[in-house]
Amino acid sequence: MEEKMKAASNYDKSVLQSKALYQYLLDTSVFPNEPEPLKEIREVSASHPGSRMASAPDAGQLMAMLLKLINAKRTIEIGVFTGYSLLLTALTIPEDGKIIAIDVDREAYEMGLPIIKKAGVEHKVDFINSEALRALDDLMENLDNEGSFDFAYVDADKVNYLKYHERMMKLVKVGGVVIFDNTLWKGTVAMPEDAVAENYKENRKWLIEFNNSLADDARVQICHASIGDGMTICRRLR
Repeated sequence: MEEKMKAASNYDKSVLQSKALYQYLLDTSVFPNEPEPLKEIREVSASHPGSRMASAPDAGQLMAMLLKLINAKRTIEIGVFTGYSLLLTALTIPEDGKIIAIDVDREAYEMGLPIIKKAGVEHKVDFINSEALRALDDLMENLDNEGSFDFAYVDADKVNYLKYHERMMKLVKVGGVVIFDNTLWKGTVAMPEDAVAENYKENRKWLIEFNNSLADDARVQICHASIGDGMTICRRLR
């Protein structure tokens, strides 16, 4: 019960903006089906000072369904934190699936690593402790990686979302899916700038630019889902 209440306490991060409604969503959809290792890693993440960076469990539920629908086997994750979405992906893809997981913060990743190991899925994870753009450029130097990934999840520095997107359009195959998290930025993308708290303004600017760019990008079919803090789901068309 305690971990359920902690998850629901992040309702203000959700675009729902209703603690009662968010709790209802978690109780009727997410928690009854959430694997035990994911519950454990949520509990570990809650003790981190930056716990709000963890992926929302309802967003994770949608990710797991998409991974299954496209039969994803080879994936990329940019921005790992303590590993909730990473573990979710590892539990969902096949036994011989692989995840390239990129993050500059090894310490946060290692908080969740014992749970990943206990779940028996560490062998699916290739963790790269690096700035993401550098790691992605290294991947692209190997031409065998071009169009070889089924799925990518991006939850990292918003200033580089457009750069990540360009690289995903080379690494993820046609028909593959890329998800960008936090694209509604607590609803601030639709607010007048003078109504936005100062600490939200910089990323709001980058996300508005990113959202506008994707809306005009003929290479992808998009769905801007009002789940968690906003998730933009992109299916590569060409």
